[in-house]
Amino acid sequence: TNKLARCSKSPIFSMITRSLSHKTTARPWYQHPTVRYIFVVSGGLLAFTAATYKSRPKVYALQLRKDEIADKAIKLTARERRFIKFASVEFDGQIYMTPQDFLESVVEQEPRPRLKRKSLTHAEVQQLKDYTPPLKHGSSQLFRSLRDKGIISYTEYLFLLSVLTKPHSGFRIAFNMFDTDGNQRVDKDEFLVMEKIFSFAWKGKRGIEAKEGEEPGEHDDYVDDEQGLQRKHKVDTTLQVHFFGKKGDKDLQYDGFYNFMKNLQTEVLELEFCEFSKGHERISEVDFAKILLRYTYLDTDEYDNYLDRLLDREAKEKGVSFEEFRQFCQFLNNLDDFSIAMRMYTLADQPISKDEFSRAVKICTGSELNSHLIDTVFAIFDEDGDGLLSYKEFIAIMKDRVHRGFKSNVKSEGWEAFKHCLKQEMKQNV
Repeated sequence: TNKLARCSKSPIFSMITRSLSHKTTARPWYQHPTVRYIFVVSGGLLAFTAATYKSRPKVYALQLRKDEIADKAIKLTARERRFIKFASVEFDGQIYMTPQDFLESVVEQEPRPRLKRKSLTHAEVQQLKDYTPPLKHGSSQLFRSLRDKGIISYTEYLFLLSVLTKPHSGFRIAFNMFDTDGNQRVDKDEFLVMEKIFSFAWKGKRGIEAKEGEEPGEHDDYVDDEQGLQRKHKVDTTLQVHFFGKKGDKDLQYDGFYNFMKNLQTEVLELEFCEFSKGHERISEVDFAKILLRYTYLDTDEYDNYLDRLLDREAKEKGVSFEEFRQFCQFLNNLDDFSIAMRMYTLADQPISKDEFSRAVKICTGSELNSHLIDTVFAIFDEDGDGLLSYKEFIAIMKDRVHRGFKSNVKSEGWEAFKHCLKQEMKQNV
């Protein structure tokens, strides 16, 4: 339209129209065949220009980019999404958790509010080594004392999550998995094999085949360059410096490995306990029940029924100490062995008594649970009050607790995810 307006003002166009108007008075100038021809040609040129402009791929580039990201997001696992959600720093295109991020990811529903991830410089990454204590100075305060003065990669995040669910009897097996040459020592190269294994598993899950003759993870510059989860890098993470020293020339022995795993389990349990104890030495039986049920996928009504049963049956509140709570959580890490022991007691899947429960716990862990703690567990899970426990239901619920919901098949997208999120928030505020 603008082009036609400019054309109509040109001298040539004026001459044509004046000439035509003088030669014929029977019809207006714009109905003359020559003028119609000019309009048709000009309109065709405009239509062609508009069609060409609309067909440019840049118009749809943003939408295509969003669709591509959405498709990739669907392929991410629950652990991958959670790591991306809580990771607060990045370096050279790879995202990392800080020690504080890790603790929050296992005890909180949502990360701390932030505008964006902090981008670390090479100098800042090198400086983090100075904040990391050697393994011999490790404690159950390690992650809390480091706070944001450290970096944890995605593969190390998976390793730390597995530590939280390991029974003490499984520590030796975990150590032997790293000790590839069987000399009872793990060096840095053996530890980094874990990264290659996870890299190979990631590619296999997505149908990316390794080249013929290529070792798992070999020559992988990027495992997930879209999300920055697993990039092959030469950065010494906090865990590597803690295990193998600033120069990476120290060996990790079983005693140090055992203490690290035990301290990490204790640190996470202390965080959960302190959240409910509010500075006191004991938590209430109701708070104990809330901790056990917080990662389960019960309906809100079912969740309330468990708490109501406990309130109705607990005549006098004695409370639960941290040591009792820690002992019970250690038992939960032996849940698979407990399940086997229960099948030996009850081949017909019959409910179990408190004595049978106590004996099975001792077989699995080598220690006895406090009688008050067993009474509390039965008060929560004994549906009809006959003093017997449906161990199948108990095990199913406690497995969600042990794995902090990661083993569940609940959808992570859409309406089901929204309902689950709402239920979890309601549980936290009960």
